[in-house]
Amino acid sequence: MGLIAGLFYAFACGIMPALARSDDRVHIEVMQNINDVIQNPVFLLSFMGALPLTAVSAWQLRGSPRVRGWVFAALVAYALAFLLTFAVNIPLNDALADAGNPATIADPAAVREDFEDPWVAWNVVRAVLCTLALGVLARALVLYGRHGRRT
Repeated sequence: MGLIAGLFYAFACGIMPALARSDDRVHIEVMQNINDVIQNPVFLLSFMGALPLTAVSAWQLRGSPRVRGWVFAALVAYALAFLLTFAVNIPLNDALADAGNPATIADPAAVREDFEDPWVAWNVVRAVLCTLALGVLARALVLYGRHGRRT
């Protein structure tokens, strides 16, 4: 969860603001490259693994309802971020890829306009949701460490 929260945070605070300073063709090319290289086993293990690992944690804490509630909150927050990724960010990434080679795009400003603002806004939502999930998991861990299975 922390890895994914950090990734979305890095995009929100550094990568996208830096790309905002670039011209349209550079912006499109860099985002197309990022979208290509991020689809790798390390990222996919983190991104796809956070959801079932959190669900398994909730199941394992069935004897600790107080702690389990915090884990369920994390599960809901991450599930929302996960769904947003598939409903919004990935389709935007696909549309950007479908635009083709940035050097040959007739109107790169229009392609960028269709992509950048919605992608950035929804990425911030994902970053907040994942950070919230990480925070409530940390709270669950503290409670579990303090009270164990009795809570």
